[in-house]
Amino acid sequence: MAQGMASNRNRNPCAQEARKVMVVADPTRESAGALQYALAHAVIEQDELILLHVENPSSWRNTISTFLKMPSLGSSTTASLDLGGGGGGGAAAAPDGEGLDFLEEMKHACSVSQPKMKVRVVKVEMDGRDKASIVLSQSKTHGVDVVVIGQKRNITSAILGYKRPASGSMKGVKAIDTAEYLIQNSSCTCVSVQRKGQNGGFVLNSKTHRNFWLLA
Repeated sequence: MAQGMASNRNRNPCAQEARKVMVVADPTRESAGALQYALAHAVIEQDELILLHVENPSSWRNTISTFLKMPSLGSSTTASLDLGGGGGGGAAAAPDGEGLDFLEEMKHACSVSQPKMKVRVVKVEMDGRDKASIVLSQSKTHGVDVVVIGQKRNITSAILGYKRPASGSMKGVKAIDTAEYLIQNSSCTCVSVQRKGQNGGFVLNSKTHRNFWLLA
C-alpha cells in the first residue's frame, strides 16, 4: 500500500522506529471504522495509539451502538464496541454525559487487537473552538506521525471536496468537512476512512491519494 496512506505493510518491528498514531474518537460508526482501519493497517505493536476525543456536551446524547469486527482476531471472532447508549442494545451511557464509556470500549478493543501496544486516551473540551483546529493542535502537541479520522461522505463532498472558508476558521462549516480540512492542513499524514460494511473494506483519502479502496 502507498506510503501516503500510513500503511504498516512491510514495517519490521525490529527495524522500524515506533510512531504515534492518533485516532479521532467519537461515539459513531465512522469513528469505529477509523479505529478498525488503524488497528488492522496503520499500527504495529511497538507504536503508540492515541484516542483523541473532542468533547462537545451539547451533542453528547446523539450516540449510537455498533459492533466492530477486528480483523486480527480471526474471521470467527467479533469484538463489540459499545459506542454510547440509547437504543442500540449496548450498555447505557452515564447520565448527563458523566463518563464516556465508548472510549473505554475502544481502548479495550485496542488491547485485544494489539496487546503489547501502548494506548492512551486524550480528552479535550471544545470550549468555543472548532473541532478541526483542536485536532491539529493536539496532533502537534503530542508529536503525532499519523492522524486517522472517520468520514461520512455524501455525493457533494466526494465531488467538490473541501473548500476553505474565507475566514480560515472552521466555524459554521459542516462537520462532514472536518476530515478534509485535516487532510489539507495537517503537518503529518492524515487519512480519512469510510468503512464499507463489515467485509467491504475501506475507502481512504489523504493529501496524495483520493478514494483509495482497500479491501478488508
